[in-house]
Amino acid sequence: MSPAASTRIIIGSFGLGLILCYFLALPFLPAIVGSFTLAILFAPLDSKLRKTGCAKAVAAILTVMIAAIGFVVPAILVLGTLLDETSRSATRISKLIDAENWQHFLESKPQFTSIMRLANDRFDIPQLVKAGTSWLAGWSGSFVQGSFLGLISLMLTFYFLFYLLRDREMLTRAAGNALPLTAAEFRLLAERIANTIDATVFGRAAVAAVQGILGGLMFWWLDLPAPVFWGVLMGLLAVVPFLGAFVIWVPTAIFLALSGELQPAVILAVWGTVVVGLVDNVMYPVLVGQRLMLHTLPSFVAITGGLMLLGATGVVLGPVIVSVTAALIEILRTRLIRRSEKMREDGHETNR
Repeated sequence: MSPAASTRIIIGSFGLGLILCYFLALPFLPAIVGSFTLAILFAPLDSKLRKTGCAKAVAAILTVMIAAIGFVVPAILVLGTLLDETSRSATRISKLIDAENWQHFLESKPQFTSIMRLANDRFDIPQLVKAGTSWLAGWSGSFVQGSFLGLISLMLTFYFLFYLLRDREMLTRAAGNALPLTAAEFRLLAERIANTIDATVFGRAAVAAVQGILGGLMFWWLDLPAPVFWGVLMGLLAVVPFLGAFVIWVPTAIFLALSGELQPAVILAVWGTVVVGLVDNVMYPVLVGQRLMLHTLPSFVAITGGLMLLGATGVVLGPVIVSVTAALIEILRTRLIRRSEKMREDGHETNR
């Protein structure tokens, strides 16, 4: 067999192996992405523990325990509260806008009768709300059913995290040797990935959490139903650029105004615009700055497309993919410029 044919077979086998490896890793994608993200975030803590004299394995175990306590315990508390709030609030929301109450509302607002009746005829608002509350009631049940798989994925996340922390130098060297990049190019790529994860998790997630908390507190203070649920939903929407907490509080303020609750509507609108809205403009630049190195438009595509394509893991993986692609384009552009300059210099030497 000729060397060229042998090389083609090796390249084809390599491509087939990559495809098979992808399908093998696909069931573990949430755990892999979660562990890799936590490894980037907690690597500084692991390094500090090593400097105190801890062995690599001991430092990795301690870091995994701290990460578990810092992420899992708050998540369990929040999810438990969310499930209780959801089951309690489904009935309350449906009572607020059942068919009889909605008809009474239409009759009490003659100035909006034509518009509201048109909307009601086209969309059957009470039926939509009932469908939504039925989904809320069933959501908690489906969540409990999927909790076993979630627990397995969580355990795998920390299992992978231990090895990523303990063997991170070896894994980094292996990745550097496997990629056709120089040492400087590999450092650029690694720094871009780390900065993207830091910015995505610490920046946008922190801002979204603050917005959700502020929005939920205002719902609670105004005695609106399901403040915890709507607060969590506002926080989740705030993760996506061009969306945000206003998707929840603006329709709520409009509904309160149409219901004659003008003071709560004004308070909610002012709070949402001045306090919740400005959090993103003040906190995000401070926490993220230029670390994400993505314009708002590609950032929107990365996060939203990642969510649609990969689910929750896409919030992190989407921006990482876009940042890595941008870094590779930058590396290729630098190589082409250097090659062009070298060819020009060689041409000048030949002319001499």
